Amino acid sequence: MGGPVLAALYQLILDLVPYRMGLLRLLVLCTLAACCMARSPPVQPLPQRPFSGLHPLGCNDSQVLAVAGFALQNINRDQKDGYMLSLNRVHDVREHYQEDMGSLFYLTLDVLETGCHVLSRKAQKDCKPRMFYESVYGQCKAMFHINKPRRVLYLPAYNCTLRPVSKRKTHMMCPDCPSPIDLSAPSVLEAATESLAKFNSKSPSKKYELVKVTKATGQLMPSLSYHVEYLIREAPCTQSQASCSLQPSDSEPVGICQGSLSSMSYVPLIQPLENSVTVTCEFFESQAQVPGGENPAVTQGPQKLPQKNITPTSSPSVTAPRGSIQHLPDLDDKPEESKGESPEEAFPVQLDLTTNPQGDTLDVSFLYLEPEEKKLVVLPFPGKEQRSAECPGPEKERNPVLFSP
Repeated sequence: MGGPVLAALYQLILDLVPYRMGLLRLLVLCTLAACCMARSPPVQPLPQRPFSGLHPLGCNDSQVLAVAGFALQNINRDQKDGYMLSLNRVHDVREHYQEDMGSLFYLTLDVLETGCHVLSRKAQKDCKPRMFYESVYGQCKAMFHINKPRRVLYLPAYNCTLRPVSKRKTHMMCPDCPSPIDLSAPSVLEAATESLAKFNSKSPSKKYELVKVTKATGQLMPSLSYHVEYLIREAPCTQSQASCSLQPSDSEPVGICQGSLSSMSYVPLIQPLENSVTVTCEFFESQAQVPGGENPAVTQGPQKLPQKNITPTSSPSVTAPRGSIQHLPDLDDKPEESKGESPEEAFPVQLDLTTNPQGDTLDVSFLYLEPEEKKLVVLPFPGKEQRSAECPGPEKERNPVLFSP
């Protein structure tokens, strides 16, 4: 009620009942006070979660680290060859909140290669980065969809670019450390063949054959040594057979071996020493089918999201993520005109499901056991502009020979 109206009402009451002046004045004053207090202050709108665009988040936020863990686990699971990647730090992250569909995260991750082969299917926590002189590192861009109420975790797309550390830098820091060598070198094949022969000689029944060499390094001191890693599979013959034809097998690799061949023949001795051969092999666990046909693209990651434990959903069908891992040469092996490139250009990772600034839709109905269509809005992958001030996050492994992207 406005001020002039209240004043007129007050004067009218005083004119009509003058003999109860004191009491009425008290009553009117209480009424005015009540009217003034009854007027509500303007309601401030509640802050709403942005859903029309990309929202930058802190790279060291607990939820962001959990999402990054989920994404990297799915990237590793999608691989059929190579070694598992571990998270070194979150470089950038944006969230696109889409109301009832949940969120689509746009992640840029700095990664390190571990010593675990992807076929081992080990947990990420059990896989450690390699020694600095044989590190492989790089960057991944990934889109990851999370819908907490529907318990959906899904990796629609990713791309990664990796490089080995600089041989020149590692040699300056450690001249005697092993150095990567060409996998096709005769000495590499010799080391793999002799170490596998030693392993077969100790096998009680089965024989194994070489599938492919996956890593190789050479070292001059304290002896001329070659260290190799290679995949093996069961041979079509056993130890009890005196001879058998080692025909090409269609069987999958069953394990990975680490072997070495060391020679002292270059030392001017009267009696050359024999070659020293070592070998250890690790067999992969069988990947039995999960009862109920669990969707391999919708999985629980290595961590729990804060305040909510998300378990995988199941689906009769699945769309595999679209992505790849590209291996590039040592930065010192690049052409002279490109050696001065910025860190972003040194790892040219692209992930463009769309170039439409307004975004396009991605059908994810197979993730939801509902009759209606479910679609995500996918925007062009963001650049480094408008990044959160809390990005990049802290590095887990501070390696002086890494060229941080």
